[in-house]
Amino acid sequence: MNIRQTRQRETILEILRSTHCHPTADWVYEQARKIIPNISLGTVYRNLNFLAKQNQVLRFEHDHVCRYDGYTENHYHFVCTDCGRVCDINVPIDTTLNRRVARGSGYSVSSHRAMFFGLCSECKRK
Repeated sequence: MNIRQTRQRETILEILRSTHCHPTADWVYEQARKIIPNISLGTVYRNLNFLAKQNQVLRFEHDHVCRYDGYTENHYHFVCTDCGRVCDINVPIDTTLNRRVARGSGYSVSSHRAMFFGLCSECKRK
């Protein structure tokens, strides 16, 4: 299946790949409007959903808010319980956890995602 890469989709993908802030669709929309002033919020949502289904971006929910990540390799996230910042954690994925869960549950586990919670370095200094 040949899927057309539109200017809107390319712009949204570039925005996500150029930030580490794990933005919401609204944030992506505001950034996209700087490049394509007439882009609609609906277009942003449709393209984010498409890109997530194509595994070109990660989509995850935190506090009932969908966030997006342009870095698609399996990795962990940290959420600051004070300021709400979401950050990537640069530690190796614990693949032994996949095997332990598979052994203990009888499921076939291919991967996992984890979020860690606490205070970021800035909030910890306060």
